[in-house]
Amino acid sequence: MNLLLKSCDVVEVIDPGLARRAGWLRTRAQKGSAVDALVVAVAEPGGVVLTSDPDDLRALATYARNVRIVAV
Repeated sequence: MNLLLKSCDVVEVIDPGLARRAGWLRTRAQKGSAVDALVVAVAEPGGVVLTSDPDDLRALATYARNVRIVAV
């Protein structure tokens, strides 16, 4: 992940640490998009994500720190 990030222009709005965390979550879960992984990473620790499509987010949250996915 670090090698990839070094070769990219990362928008400063997304902190590199947050991007790495999202990449780690996505790699562990083997599911979800980069956006899904960022949403879960932003919710750490102890947040709740509301969604109408919970499957991939739940897979990501399995590896997150105390993130709950709620289907609405």
